[in-house]
Amino acid sequence: MKKLNLFIVSDSIGETGELVAKAAISQFRPGLQNTTLKRFTHIDSLDHIKEITELAHEKNAMILYTLVRTDMKEALVEYCTQYNLKSVDLIGPVIDLLEQNLGEKAMEEPGLVRKLDEDYFKKIEAIEFAVKYDDGRDPRGLLLADIVLVGVSRTSKTPLSQYLAHKRYKVANVPLVPEVKPPEELFLVDPAKCFGLVITPEKLNTIRKERLIAIGLNHDASYARIERINEEIEHFNQVVQKIGCQVIDVTNRAVEETANVVINHIQQK
Repeated sequence: MKKLNLFIVSDSIGETGELVAKAAISQFRPGLQNTTLKRFTHIDSLDHIKEITELAHEKNAMILYTLVRTDMKEALVEYCTQYNLKSVDLIGPVIDLLEQNLGEKAMEEPGLVRKLDEDYFKKIEAIEFAVKYDDGRDPRGLLLADIVLVGVSRTSKTPLSQYLAHKRYKVANVPLVPEVKPPEELFLVDPAKCFGLVITPEKLNTIRKERLIAIGLNHDASYARIERINEEIEHFNQVVQKIGCQVIDVTNRAVEETANVVINHIQQK
């Protein structure tokens, strides 16, 4: 069986090129028998291109490449012609097609797809974290979080947690109720990453009444009474004062606006 030498040349990690090579070879040689795959990664200079093509000429190798920089591709093609080497551009034709259809030039920045993948998985991890440590379910999450939110019921802690999670922040939130002692972990959190969410009693009264009606309960229940709300807010003030954290009035703020306040504060710190 004829021996096959394949060089995978990439300005990133070369994973795409190797997967394509293996997929193609599998149609001829199950298990890649008598085939040598050599990956050349993070190629960022014309000297590297020259050295690789010289070695390919010596080893009688074919070159598959996923280079996004035009100067690198042109140099590789030139050297392959000089050494009479067979080569295939695996990503260039797709980029050319997209440029034609979009009417814009590609950025030609290596490794972007990997950055996008990492960004995606960070977002998923943050969303899962927010769900796991929502509503004070597990106080241990408070010490692992990037951001901790505290507030009485119906101050948008959960929607804000999810919004911030989509910005890749790991968020835990704790509801404050006078009858329930806050978890000890809350007072061990760095105050700079903890935020109290407060709302006017009148606004909260309206929100809670609407909530009770929505779930089919009497809107005059203790949960929505202004006296009860004032009691909860007084308890909230005592807790956030003990923590020493920033307090944000969310009365007339959309979730996005509150998130911007939180993010700006975190970034400044």
